[in-house]
Amino acid sequence: MKDNFPPPNSRTLIRRGLLDMVLACLLFSLMNASVYAVRWFDAALAAGVISFFRILANLLILLLPALLRGRTKALFGDGRPSLWLRGLFGASALMLSFAAIVRIGPGESAFLTASSGIFVALLGPLVLGQRNSLRAWLAIIGAFSGVSLLFDIDDSHNLLGQSMALLSGLLSALAYLMVARAGRSNPPQTVIFYFCLVALPLHALYFAVFGAELPQAYPVWGLLLLVGIFGSGAQHFMTRAYQRAPAALVSSIGYLAPVLSLVWAVVLFGQIPAQSALLGAALIAVFGVLLPFLR
Repeated sequence: MKDNFPPPNSRTLIRRGLLDMVLACLLFSLMNASVYAVRWFDAALAAGVISFFRILANLLILLLPALLRGRTKALFGDGRPSLWLRGLFGASALMLSFAAIVRIGPGESAFLTASSGIFVALLGPLVLGQRNSLRAWLAIIGAFSGVSLLFDIDDSHNLLGQSMALLSGLLSALAYLMVARAGRSNPPQTVIFYFCLVALPLHALYFAVFGAELPQAYPVWGLLLLVGIFGSGAQHFMTRAYQRAPAALVSSIGYLAPVLSLVWAVVLFGQIPAQSALLGAALIAVFGVLLPFLR
């Protein structure tokens, strides 16, 4: 009787992929904490300025090696529409998520943004023609019941930030679905490049409408550098994780990021969520982890 386990080399690759995702979650949570920390030093700094520096760091990390190797044309891939749409949805999601973090903190916003995995399951049948089992639909309903518990209807300021975080989750889901439609003909670097390429004019439009001021406090410049480094590193490890390990396992581990963001919110900023919010976060995490295995 043969074992059904993958060969040793494959199991090693999977373990490395899962470790990559753990590192990505840690870096994403530190990025979220750094974004919120900017507010402590410069409350007037617009969230769009913070996300712009995040994009700029990511673009430089992509472009510099490509320029040194003379391979900038490879970054453009095949230019299919889904790449541009991925950039549009992904960049919009990033801007909204940073705006949400500034308003309601890194913990709660991270769990609402993590609804992207639930939105992927919800929209998968429509966009990709995938089928969901009855158990998957029940998990989707359970996760969205958790989302509802996180909303604070009585506080309009919180409600705006919470709505931004949830919309960021929806747009992130659409970005992931566009990546799936782009197929495997485009490497991860190309997908990330289009994300940066679309984000720059989006930020230019934002600055033209709302204006922009550079940070006034010196510690903010250090925090913006950390946001760029943490965000770019997290994206690198997450991309590598999906290349090495099964998507279901990787996406399940991804819920470690909002958990860690919540830990930083409590430890660093003293943001202790209400019991209803904790229950909502738990429902999102539990059903989000189970969902990839129920489809």
